[in-house]
Amino acid sequence: MNKKVLHTLEFDKIIERLAAFATSDKGREYCRLLNPISDIDKIRVRQKETGDALQRLFKKGDVSFSGIHDPYIYKKRLEIGSSMNTAELLSVVSLLTVASRIKKYGEPGRTETKADSLTHYFNELDDIETLRNEISRCIVSEDEIASDASPALRAIRRQIGLMGDRIHSKMTELLNSQRDYLSDSVITMRDGRYCLPVKSEHKSSVPGMVHDQSGSGATLFIEPAAVVSLNNELRELQLSEQEEIKKILKELSEKVYEYIGTIVQDFKILAELDFIFAKGKLAQSENAMEPLLNTDGRIDLRKARHPLLDPKKVVPIDVNLGKDFDVLVVTGPNTGGKTVSLKTVGLLTLMACAGLFIPAADRSEIAVFNDVYADIGDEQSIEQSLSTFSSHMTNIVSILRQVHMPQKAERTALVLFDELCAGTDPAEGAALAESILDELHRERIRTMATTHYPELKAYALTTPRVENASLEFSVETLSPTYRLLIGVPGKSNAFEISQKLGLSKEIIEDAASRMKREDQNFEDLVTGLEQKQSAVLKAQDKASKAAAEAEALLNRAKQKDASLSDRSDAILAKANAEAAEILQRAKDQADTVIRNFNKYGTATPDMAEMERQRSALGESIKAHQGKAAVKPKKTTALKGKKADAKKLRIGDDVIVLSMNLRGTVHTLPDARGNLTVQMGILQSKVNINDIALVDEPSSSSKKRSGGSRHSMSKASTISPELMLIGMNSDEAIRTLDKYLDDARLSHLSQVRIVHGKGSGILRKAVHSYLAKQKDIKDYHLAAYGEGDTGVTIVEF
Repeated sequence: MNKKVLHTLEFDKIIERLAAFATSDKGREYCRLLNPISDIDKIRVRQKETGDALQRLFKKGDVSFSGIHDPYIYKKRLEIGSSMNTAELLSVVSLLTVASRIKKYGEPGRTETKADSLTHYFNELDDIETLRNEISRCIVSEDEIASDASPALRAIRRQIGLMGDRIHSKMTELLNSQRDYLSDSVITMRDGRYCLPVKSEHKSSVPGMVHDQSGSGATLFIEPAAVVSLNNELRELQLSEQEEIKKILKELSEKVYEYIGTIVQDFKILAELDFIFAKGKLAQSENAMEPLLNTDGRIDLRKARHPLLDPKKVVPIDVNLGKDFDVLVVTGPNTGGKTVSLKTVGLLTLMACAGLFIPAADRSEIAVFNDVYADIGDEQSIEQSLSTFSSHMTNIVSILRQVHMPQKAERTALVLFDELCAGTDPAEGAALAESILDELHRERIRTMATTHYPELKAYALTTPRVENASLEFSVETLSPTYRLLIGVPGKSNAFEISQKLGLSKEIIEDAASRMKREDQNFEDLVTGLEQKQSAVLKAQDKASKAAAEAEALLNRAKQKDASLSDRSDAILAKANAEAAEILQRAKDQADTVIRNFNKYGTATPDMAEMERQRSALGESIKAHQGKAAVKPKKTTALKGKKADAKKLRIGDDVIVLSMNLRGTVHTLPDARGNLTVQMGILQSKVNINDIALVDEPSSSSKKRSGGSRHSMSKASTISPELMLIGMNSDEAIRTLDKYLDDARLSHLSQVRIVHGKGSGILRKAVHSYLAKQKDIKDYHLAAYGEGDTGVTIVEF
């Protein structure tokens, strides 16, 4: 890939933006070394790493690699046996601490099961905890070694403390006894020795060694002879302390050298991860996506945005090239966005080939080219000089030579021309431009060129696999719309703009009469095509919106209809269940009366008649229980095998035949064969003759509580997708919490949470909430084309 085009298309500015997201010096260096490549397999690896970094940023939040330092600065010294200083040793601790933190960041979460392209980086990190802890134990800061670094150092420092106390005690004694000779009642230090500030005229009264004097000479700083030997001993201890510190640093350096290979590897991995996550952060900031790649020279950009323009103001464009045509001629008025469109195609191609995501819509496609060439000038004035034309022509000649180089016969290229052959005689310039485009067209070189020459519009209309495009311009507002219309040549709109600006009608009519008749007819044709194309696009937009609204209304109507139907069934089932419960209590009371009468009665009642009445009451209750089993439309009866009272066990899966509901045995049958069955939220006493064992009991049947009408109702009414767009975080979490409860009751295995892309605040709130839910198996962003980063898939 030629280097000149990287500056022409402002790829270098993208690299600087990328480097700003890196958090280490080496990571930023890797960012600045990034260049587009032409090996599609390597590009896909880069794209996969960028995508996996972006996914981790969405799930786990930001990550910093600050604190890693290049071990090369001390590696060479260690190899020749030199020691490291405290600052270098602490830099090792910092690097290993970052390695430990990043390794934990890379560990799979509770909801993550699959490895990605970055997993091996995290697995290869080694934080060498023993070395990190040992250095941290010995070194407090760059200026301080811990006393516990070695027993010898602790003993020396203890002696230094005791010696200091002895000297200070002696100096205090001298200070009090010779106060009249001193200029100040303080003990000072000079050259590491304890001294007294003695008036110069009393020098002979305080025997000792003079170490310094004040600026005026009135005070001498004398080390009293009585403490000279003590100071000497203190100095010897201090020298011993320094020797012991050197020994400690030497031992720590040797331990670092044992692990230097691992430390260097950690540094390289962390720098590489910093670079990869910088790509992910850039994609996150631009709301960018992974492009589809091909080697067929096919470009299909959907709602593409120039990444260096204000995202709130830039107008997305749709561009395709290489499928139905190889050359695209873009025309339109000045300041209409032609150059920006050209740069957008070129820059996004370079970004994709460098492994960066591109700011465009899902399913956008980029071709991998061996070379990208661009001749794009900054001057847009009709007053261009011959030297400017010569400069551009020199560049064009160079491009044509490189495209036709023999060794590049099998190579592909993308060529971009801005105002091709402008700045010279219009007739000659148009002829040259047409010849250059025709040469590239014969070689099937993918080419995009902007121009004002009407001859090139005609060339595109009459030549196969060459297409016109134009940037839409509103004559009413005298401003461009920046919408790229492929298939329609543009016009300069010079007459319309001049008339809007106040040029007299007579002058405009005179100018029009001076145009050749065929040129005027051509411009009229172009105007008509532009108007028709614009009308078709508006009609398509309107039809799409209307279809979406109609589909949404239909779905809401279906959901409402199903909800009303199931709600009425649920209400009726509840009422009949309550009635069955009342009748059950009445039956129990009747049984009690008969038993009491048989036990305590003194008369001789007709027991056969009373038993007949009790049985009739039981049949009545069964009839009411049957009413409680409101069956949904088109529901077939549940089947099972006859239950045996002796083999029946608590917890067995059964079917209550009169209700056509599944349940579990809650109590064993009594003497009359009555038992309690739990059916979801409903618990009812039934006779063993009214139940059947489930043929194939499910391991999850207890959890499902048979065929709970509540779960049935939920399953038929709840949507597998929740829309949160437009809500704030608090409102969205409340809605999500209730929705997940309903989804669990409905036994949905998977749901979609639509939170949109936006700034990512709502998505982070949703993911933070999901991470705390213990019964969620996994959650992840939807695949490209199915919602991308605007949708989260939740699996229970």
